[in-house]
Amino acid sequence: MVKLNKIYTRTGDGGDTSLVDGRRVAKHSRRPAAFGEVDEANSVIGLARLHTSDDADEMLGRIQNDLFDLGADLATPEGDSPALRITGDQVTRLETEIDDMNSSLEPLKSFILPGGTEAAAWLHLARTVVRRAERRMTELATEEVVNDTAMKYVNRLSDHLFVLARILNDGGKTDILWRPGQNSGQK
Repeated sequence: MVKLNKIYTRTGDGGDTSLVDGRRVAKHSRRPAAFGEVDEANSVIGLARLHTSDDADEMLGRIQNDLFDLGADLATPEGDSPALRITGDQVTRLETEIDDMNSSLEPLKSFILPGGTEAAAWLHLARTVVRRAERRMTELATEEVVNDTAMKYVNRLSDHLFVLARILNDGGKTDILWRPGQNSGQK
């Protein structure tokens, strides 16, 4: 279990941070950039949870916990052990939840604009932050090994947040549809 006796350590004052193995790296390097984006996504999901209840809140609570696992995974370079890694079970759970939620929705006939209910709007923002985290992770993977299952997880997560946003928009009934060229004078 994690025990934090002191919140500030002064060890990062020079612009570097520690990975799980104790190695010091620049805070702006690719690995901390990736887990920093995951942390931001987790925070936005926390805001969305202020506007959810029941099943949605439970799903998002599990996802927030998974995102701490993902942050630990990304903060632990491959080969270091023991390591907390995202697992296939976590990916499968997301896929199952996506399938269950999506089965009650009408198929999309247009892209939708982010928005709708407060919860849906926050989830759309979280989805875009997750996509940014995914881009950081793929960028990191050009230099270092990144857990393939973590890559799958973050890809599924953005889909999950999209579908859950639709659920929270009255089952998709209050989704805001994109109307291509609506304001351009083109038809």
